[in-house]
Amino acid sequence: MRTIVLVRHGNYVADPAIDEKIGPSLSPLGVAQAQLAGAALMGLPVHFDHLYASPMQRARDTAAVIAGDFPGRGFEVIDDLAECTPPTRRTEISKDDKPAELAACKQKLDRVFTRFFKPATAGDQADMLVCHGNVIRYLVTRALGVDTTAWLEMSVGHASITTIRIEADGRLKVIAVGDVGHIPPNMRTGTTGDPRRSLAIPELREMPEIEPAH
Repeated sequence: MRTIVLVRHGNYVADPAIDEKIGPSLSPLGVAQAQLAGAALMGLPVHFDHLYASPMQRARDTAAVIAGDFPGRGFEVIDDLAECTPPTRRTEISKDDKPAELAACKQKLDRVFTRFFKPATAGDQADMLVCHGNVIRYLVTRALGVDTTAWLEMSVGHASITTIRIEADGRLKVIAVGDVGHIPPNMRTGTTGDPRRSLAIPELREMPEIEPAH
């Protein structure tokens, strides 16, 4: 049996001035989320045979933080894990994307699926892939064997953990999607409807002084 654990990167602050192929670094909140994910991953009852990461900065940062819980282990960077937008039936979302770019993304993610989502060759095996929301959601649709253009109907949070197992006979079992149980509710971001959060210290709200009654 092979276990695939897909970890979404932590929170980041978008910066249009940065090359979109590299993308921004993690925010302080994203670092904290990645630390929590690393502790959760270290506590799983599996030994990770291989660790992989997307080449984009927010995923590399997340992998670097997680590596703190796996001393002496290194991540292999795989270009095909970079974020992209595959075809979706939500055409209002992808209307500004070129058809060729959507198709190229699908082709890239299909390569990832073919490479990793197959039975282990010698005993049980587990692989960790630190990557992106679109990548994870598309791979989940492939694992489920459903219409891959439905990937946008899922939402996975920052530093969430998705687990998929491939049994010896090739059957795929989705165990968990976007698990954020390791992250306190007031630190969760990245899913539809999540409020904006920050680790910055807010201004203290002081109560007005009350004059004693006469």
